[in-house]
Amino acid sequence: MDSVKVGERIRQLRLGLGMSVRALAAKTGFSPSLISQAENGQVTPSIGSLERIAMALGVNLSKFFAEPETSTVHLVRASVRPKLASTWSPVSIEALAPLDEAGKLEPVMLTMAPGGRSGKFPAAPGGEKFALVVEGEATLTLGDEVHVLRKADAITFIPTTSYEWTNISSGPTQVVIVTDLMLP
Repeated sequence: MDSVKVGERIRQLRLGLGMSVRALAAKTGFSPSLISQAENGQVTPSIGSLERIAMALGVNLSKFFAEPETSTVHLVRASVRPKLASTWSPVSIEALAPLDEAGKLEPVMLTMAPGGRSGKFPAAPGGEKFALVVEGEATLTLGDEVHVLRKADAITFIPTTSYEWTNISSGPTQVVIVTDLMLP
């Protein structure tokens, strides 16, 4: 699998907007030091933190995975799927389609080792989500609600509060998550 250099993408997007490290840090609520470490590849932000950074940059999470393409058909082979691995929790996220900002759907696969968790995702405006547990067992915590999902269970939700995925099984858990990027 190809490893995505997320720090380079963050820096490119930030500089493209003419934004300083301090300005991005202020928009995300993170320290300038964390933003700088992420851009230099010293740390990999959690999936939830990446979503906050993406929102602050005015892009969707998929912008960290693929450059815009012009074809209407996209094939992403499992062997070359872009992948981001967390440095703080045994979790990775893979792009299941090369998306650009014009796409309507953002499909990703979250893979969590036993005890792995996604980090809390902030609630974003719009963005209905569909999730299917492909392997293992996980909890989806939506604010105060906790949903236990087992293999082949599916859930659809619109985040109105922060949410987090946690692997509660003794083996790996994989969850396919598809986000509708069209705002209501």
